[in-house]
Amino acid sequence: MPGIDVSGLTASFGGERVLGPLSLRVAQGDKVALVGKSGAGKSTLIRLLYEHLGSQAALVPQDLGLVNALPVFHNVFMGQLDRHSTLYNLSTLVRPRQRDRQQVRELLSELDLVPQQWKPAAALSGGQRQRVAIGRALYRGADLLLADEPVSALDGPMAHQVMALLRDRFETSVIALHDVDLALAYCTRIIGIADGSIALDEPSDRLSHADITSLY
Repeated sequence: MPGIDVSGLTASFGGERVLGPLSLRVAQGDKVALVGKSGAGKSTLIRLLYEHLGSQAALVPQDLGLVNALPVFHNVFMGQLDRHSTLYNLSTLVRPRQRDRQQVRELLSELDLVPQQWKPAAALSGGQRQRVAIGRALYRGADLLLADEPVSALDGPMAHQVMALLRDRFETSVIALHDVDLALAYCTRIIGIADGSIALDEPSDRLSHADITSLY
């Protein structure tokens, strides 16, 4: 899977520019944290990158994109919907195949969600819902991850557990993070966004906590 190489990215809302023009290169193997205050343009950048990459990437959007009426299993299974026929997907709604059940259960075990496997997404807590969206991205099986604040609703130990899982499972990633400590601990490169532009771009081992918090 190649990295990301985009140029001239721009976005405007209500006639006001919120991002760009911006160019970004992410090499294969880079694990990038997007940092910056709320409204800086991180979410917009994640969205534009996903529009550029499409099915090549796994996505954890900030709004999670879960189907509330469906159980956890089916929300995770949606990560591979486009890899099966319509008939296969419809039959899975009624009676999931043993192979799919086993694969999803293994992921849910790593996310401490096995007891919730057959609960509807609407019945879950915020942290559980976030982990379901992460499970869907993992089930996608892509090499590249785009994620927008994927651990914002998780407590400290679980946030570390999930960030380690994302680091280990995805060869390349771009993750918008508000937590500076997590960014430094689990990402190899820090890109700071301010006023819709790149204000910082350095390897994480060259930066301190103070270097990053100045963006906030």
